[in-house]
Amino acid sequence: MKHPRVDSPLFFIAVYGIKVEKTHSFFCKVKIMKWIMYLGTVLLLSGCALKARQLEQVGPSPTATAQVGIVNHTGEFIYSASVDGAGGGNMARWGAGLANICCTSIPRVWYPGMMVMVRWDMPDGLKHIIKEKMVEVEKYDRPGDIYMHFFENDEVRVVVSNAGGPSKIHPILHSGKPANLP
Repeated sequence: MKHPRVDSPLFFIAVYGIKVEKTHSFFCKVKIMKWIMYLGTVLLLSGCALKARQLEQVGPSPTATAQVGIVNHTGEFIYSASVDGAGGGNMARWGAGLANICCTSIPRVWYPGMMVMVRWDMPDGLKHIIKEKMVEVEKYDRPGDIYMHFFENDEVRVVVSNAGGPSKIHPILHSGKPANLP
């Protein structure tokens, strides 16, 4: 038997021991391609099934990703603020923003005594005054975004909510700038 050239389409068939006549080479290529496609499909589906089984065994992640938001209840500009190192955004006087600063992780389930480190820079003129404080996260029923609320006298409250800072259903209502101030 004469062996096909290396660049011949029949080389693959000859190497793997499949005896084929030249007249049937096109149909053999089609059969081989079908076999390769079937094998690829089976491997792909078995890999997906394995991954799904692994996820079932592990269960959902105990943490959720949360965007960071800032709500300012003071007449002072906040140059930057972060919660557990995530954040860095700023907020105008009396401003309330959406959680659009990426990102931190929060437990999917709230637990008593859950604390976060809040760090903020509220400048006095040109002088940066950086402060930090451990703050207890207020109770939440489901994961959402994390909001830092800044009040006078360095009072800070932290809530997790799916409603934005300016929303009427946000856990801490933001009243904006008091009417009696210029």
